[in-house]
Amino acid sequence: MALPHAQSGQIVSVRPLGERLPDTLTTAILKAGQLEVMRVVLPVGKSMKEHQTPGEATVQCIEGVVEFANDGAVQQLHPGDFVHLAPRALHALKAVQPASLLVTLCLQPG
Repeated sequence: MALPHAQSGQIVSVRPLGERLPDTLTTAILKAGQLEVMRVVLPVGKSMKEHQTPGEATVQCIEGVVEFANDGAVQQLHPGDFVHLAPRALHALKAVQPASLLVTLCLQPG
């Protein structure tokens, strides 16, 4: 069963999942005209292969540690780290520790 997306003005928690992390799946939080927001959950070793988004994107690490590959470099994202991606920027993610990330996508590139 699909979960409903957040509605305008609705408060949604993006706090760390803590002990619930291993049992939580990636979920879409919001999909609107120009914006999509999701919580991406990655167990250790799980990855998102190299991909790109048509519009700008942001990735914020909520908990855990993730290898972030972009532009030939690999960096680690730790809780509280945030990265912006230009439209069509190739990137990949791989969990070093169980992790959850807040990902925001611009659906209508400028």
